[in-house]
Amino acid sequence: MIDTGPLFVSSGDLVADRRYKWALDHAARGDFTGAADILVQTVERAPSFATAWFALGAIRDRLGDRDGAITAFEKARDADPGDYHGARLQLARLGSGDIAPAMTETYIRRLFDQYAARYDAALTEHLDYRGPALLLDAVTETLRAAGRPLRFGSMLDLGCGTGLGGGAFRPFVDWLIGVDLSLAMVAQAVAKGLYDRLAIADLKSFLVEEAARAARHHLILAADVFVYVNDLDPIAAAIARVLAPDGLVAFTVETHSGDGAKLLPTLRYAHGETYVRSAIDSAGLSVAYLSKAAVRREKGVPVESLVVVARPSTPMRAPATSDG
Repeated sequence: MIDTGPLFVSSGDLVADRRYKWALDHAARGDFTGAADILVQTVERAPSFATAWFALGAIRDRLGDRDGAITAFEKARDADPGDYHGARLQLARLGSGDIAPAMTETYIRRLFDQYAARYDAALTEHLDYRGPALLLDAVTETLRAAGRPLRFGSMLDLGCGTGLGGGAFRPFVDWLIGVDLSLAMVAQAVAKGLYDRLAIADLKSFLVEEAARAARHHLILAADVFVYVNDLDPIAAAIARVLAPDGLVAFTVETHSGDGAKLLPTLRYAHGETYVRSAIDSAGLSVAYLSKAAVRREKGVPVESLVVVARPSTPMRAPATSDG
């Protein structure tokens, strides 16, 4: 079945909405040709029905009609500037439009609001997700090499989600702050009682606000976050502005053998190692630790990733205390 049901946004036309749902019933029975025919009739009646256009694109893609899928996804994109459904990403996957388009806030928020209730179980029980554990090992090794204890004053958990990363580092942190775009994910984090402060915000906007109030954090974490960011340069620069002089930033990215950012079939970004190093260097940071590891599995296959720890280009100083 084409998984378009959870993405439904009404056209405002009850007849068009009923036809859309009828088309999904056909798709659920394996009648994709019939479903496509009904969706064509649906968008003829409601030309701005982004949900129906997106479903038509997905079904045409399933049927092997690449050109028809591209046309439908373009209509979905044009009807929905916020790109709730991710039509821009589907177009990129099909080799049309931008190669690595930025994901919209609307798309990311919808994606994780839907996923929040089953997020922990999906990652840990089905995807063998090891990001927080690998990052903790990397940070520990970095500090050991510098002769520093595993202790931080203020930690900022970017894209904190349900708190998997925060949970791994909480015993070693005086003041823990989490920020995420998804209200539903933050609600899960609140229930765990791990954080001293939680915010619902876009990462870049939050970092700008932190810099404006001269906040400085001794550890900044981004576990499985940059796979949703096409351009690492602005986010690395924003992180550097709120990183304490003796601070560390630790993150994971999925990677590929080339350079730059690449949109994967999973609709997540992979970043080449050279590009990651360049983004770190351009932000005035330096790599303190970098290793390749399988942070998770996809359909049972290890996903090639990088585990990275960076620091300000100036030497690391004595252990920091909490800034409250």
